[in-house]
Amino acid sequence: MRPNRRWWTVAAAAVALPILLTGCGASIPVLQPKGPVGHEELKLIIFPLILMTCVALIVFAIFAYVMIKYRARPENADYVPPETDGSSLLETIWTVIPVLIVVAIAIPTVIVTFRLQKPPTTSTAPAKTVSETPAAASMAAKTKQKPLVIYVASAEWKWLFSYPQLGIETVNYLYIPAGQPVDFQLTAIGPMNSFWIPALGGMEMDMPGEDLGLWLQADQPGKYLGRSAQYSGSGFAHMTFNVYAKTPAEFYNWAANIKAHAPQLTTAKYESLLKPGQVGTMAFSGDINPNNYNGSKDMTGMPGIASGMPIPGTVSPSSNTSSSSMSGMSMSGDNSSGSMGGKNQ
Repeated sequence: MRPNRRWWTVAAAAVALPILLTGCGASIPVLQPKGPVGHEELKLIIFPLILMTCVALIVFAIFAYVMIKYRARPENADYVPPETDGSSLLETIWTVIPVLIVVAIAIPTVIVTFRLQKPPTTSTAPAKTVSETPAAASMAAKTKQKPLVIYVASAEWKWLFSYPQLGIETVNYLYIPAGQPVDFQLTAIGPMNSFWIPALGGMEMDMPGEDLGLWLQADQPGKYLGRSAQYSGSGFAHMTFNVYAKTPAEFYNWAANIKAHAPQLTTAKYESLLKPGQVGTMAFSGDINPNNYNGSKDMTGMPGIASGMPIPGTVSPSSNTSSSSMSGMSMSGDNSSGSMGGKNQ
């Protein structure tokens, strides 16, 4: 290949690469966050990327300078490089600079990490598109001025969500109010998993016997994908769920509808959910905690934050209520047909 042709090839590749990479962010939710937590974490991705790009450019520039300046030429055929072994100056430079880079990355990371331990700043509430029903208004009054708490439990291989302030539960799908912080409190029934909604923020582990939390918030209504980011067996790939961010009025109307019409969770249904297997989307009302879970690790419940690993045999039958068929009612965000039962249950 002639030299001029080789240079043209390199130049074309240098121009084409940035153009091709411009399409990479369109389908990556992490790079297009829809909430304040996601925006904060995106800054932590971009800042080190810019910093390390600057470092790389400086290194390549020095490399090019050295290659050109000290290349073999007739006039420097007798050149002998100076002895640098044991140079305190050079050793200080290549020791201090990496330390400064690590410190520069660590400081904002620590600041943001501690900041995300608190509720995100509440954004402007989305515009009202529907009116709240009286039942929805009553439920909204309990939680509108404070974060919405959602208990999250992973079981083999499904997601169990409980709204303790509202007295409802869902399986494999979530509704949240846009513009309101959500306090996800995580536990696991069985193997460890990672709760992750990429468009709203980073992941958090959920483990048996551990109390871990994650603050998230959606700025605007929308539909977002959630999933497990931790391999936990053969059904792991199917541990996905949809998150529906609605306006507050739409959310509380949905919650009131679930509360009024969804079947209550029974011990039999609860125990069946704990067994390994995949199920569809479901919704329940009534008893959030079949074992009267009260926040103690000695109690079990569904999902039961701080409850450790629920043991199905310890669930009290006294709180059972027979479930009723909800066929024909639209409760689940995924089941347009309105079926409340899991497809495999």
